[in-house]
Amino acid sequence: MKRIFVSVAVLFSVVLVIPTLMVAFASGQGEGSGGVGLALNQHAAGSEANSEVEEVGTEENDSYNEEDDMEIAVYRSKTETIEEVPLEKYIMGVVASEMSPEFEVEALKAQALAARTYIVTHMAHSGDGDIQVPDGAMVTDTEMHQVYQNDEELKESWGEEYEEKKARVSEAVLATQGEVLTYDGKPITASFFSTSNGHTENSEDYWADDIPYLRSVESPWDEVSPRFANEVRMSVSEFQANLGIKMPEDGSVGTIVSRTDGGRVETVQIADKEFTGREVRDALELDSSDFQWHKSGEEVVIQTKGWGHGVGMSQYGADGMAKEGKSYEEIVAHYYNDVVISEAEPILAQVAKSE
Repeated sequence: MKRIFVSVAVLFSVVLVIPTLMVAFASGQGEGSGGVGLALNQHAAGSEANSEVEEVGTEENDSYNEEDDMEIAVYRSKTETIEEVPLEKYIMGVVASEMSPEFEVEALKAQALAARTYIVTHMAHSGDGDIQVPDGAMVTDTEMHQVYQNDEELKESWGEEYEEKKARVSEAVLATQGEVLTYDGKPITASFFSTSNGHTENSEDYWADDIPYLRSVESPWDEVSPRFANEVRMSVSEFQANLGIKMPEDGSVGTIVSRTDGGRVETVQIADKEFTGREVRDALELDSSDFQWHKSGEEVVIQTKGWGHGVGMSQYGADGMAKEGKSYEEIVAHYYNDVVISEAEPILAQVAKSE
């Protein structure tokens, strides 16, 4: 088993870590979580220069001792208690909750790497404007951070399939043990989501900031997702109330003014008001900000493509790449521009030193 080492000291910059909305449809979690971020730099989909993630120093490691592992204080929202969980066991509980264990193992490895990077980045920047957590906790077990379930909850959820599914998740997590994704020597905000519309989104087209490693790339594998396309209908009165508008008298819904590089709605004009695609998605609780609509009688019919915010790694895309024989290194290289797989230990040591 491979471990990756960083040979330079890690200097932290302030990164805004905000909750993201991904979707773990296949695992039954619905709209979930993941790290979010900021971005810059143009990335051409399929660029040979980014076909592999740079790895800094490797050595074999096929053991895990949870007694030697850093503990994560997880606030359990249902019981309102704090559970102390060894880091790698926490990652197992997150991967099991955020991605279907039936996905390819290489996709599960990519998810483990994203989940571990998220919590390490979160710890490195704790207190930098992040979501507040109860005293004594590092993170919650909800989509506000990352969805987490412990072994007892997974046994109840998976029943007779527990041993088989847990083995797949454990294999993926331990195969990437201690690894995180970094950019310019710092852990990234490894956002992820369920299903793209065929492309991922530039970070600045959904959030306020642009980040060099969160660029729009092609993701054609997502068409197999059961939530690739969806349609919702709502009454005209509900549509108007949710957006705080009055529809034009000519019977039209509104005009989509522009779209992003990822094909999602950038701006839309309804009567005398302009909205971003994200504002419409949030207000109407749509699967995606890639939508089109029309009026049918006293209803508005809205068709969407994709499920989730679209920034970072697509989970169905990761599974599709894995099915084509791609490794987890190749998967994360595709979805995160110019990142490096690095050892988490120096970063965590810096966190411990600053406490």
